[in-house]
Amino acid sequence: MPTNPPSVEHDYCVEKPSKDEDIEEMKIHIERLQQKVTELTSKVEKFGIQKFSANPDLINFYTGFTSYEIFCTVYNVIEPTASNMIRWTQIQRNCNINTNPFRIESLSYVDQFFMFLCRLRQGFFEEDLAQRFSVSQSTVSRIIITWSNYLYCILGCIPIWPTRAIVQNFLPDCFKQTFPDTKVILDCTEIRVQTPSAKVLNSQTYSNYKSHTTFKGLIGITPNGAVCFVSRLYTGNISDKDITQRSGILDLLEAGDEVMTDKGFLIQDLLTPIGAKLVIPHFWEAKANLVKRKSPEHNK
Repeated sequence: MPTNPPSVEHDYCVEKPSKDEDIEEMKIHIERLQQKVTELTSKVEKFGIQKFSANPDLINFYTGFTSYEIFCTVYNVIEPTASNMIRWTQIQRNCNINTNPFRIESLSYVDQFFMFLCRLRQGFFEEDLAQRFSVSQSTVSRIIITWSNYLYCILGCIPIWPTRAIVQNFLPDCFKQTFPDTKVILDCTEIRVQTPSAKVLNSQTYSNYKSHTTFKGLIGITPNGAVCFVSRLYTGNISDKDITQRSGILDLLEAGDEVMTDKGFLIQDLLTPIGAKLVIPHFWEAKANLVKRKSPEHNK
């Protein structure tokens, strides 16, 4: 005589799978999900230098280099020592720098360099870079500061001051007709910084020109636009003349050199002992006189 199947409402008589079998099924299910996640992740190309290797325009946009090949050439120069970088906080704390180099497992050195160039070229915020590279904001901060110090040590010792023959060889036609002996064009630039809490330091870094606390540096370029001199940074209240005297550029100039500056950059007395000459383009002087005539003080 056939027996009726047990009621769904009374399934306590049905044999249920053991806990071990449930666990095994769950493990199999988790493995399948993890495999799907891995497959989907691999299809999404990470934000990094490889993503733009075939697009020179985007390489230039993010790094300033005109091609991926030039980017790789520069990186290959610094790559041999990149693995020995030391985090800047370690240096401040006098840690054992020989046994604890700067490493970030989730980001290769070449992408760290790419991140640094993105920050330098486009000024992306740290939070934005953190989202792009899928790291924390504190990691971005450590990368930027560490690479800044590292590249300063590696590249800062490379001589970029050209000889007179090199400058003359690349002299633009407009300079050949007007200022053929120009060796360098000088100007100062200021970088805004946080207002120090110490009153003495605040007064030293306060710039009347920018109406803010700044650091100030001297930049020199050749007539064809190549950067040939970068001074150290000074507090914002220093004058252009004092920076020129302290920066060391006077030791690089030779007799017969012409130094081009803006209207208010009066350093002829510093150049005379060297035998160099100060030149200020006439259109800058005319513009300065026009501004002076339009000023309220002049109209009075």
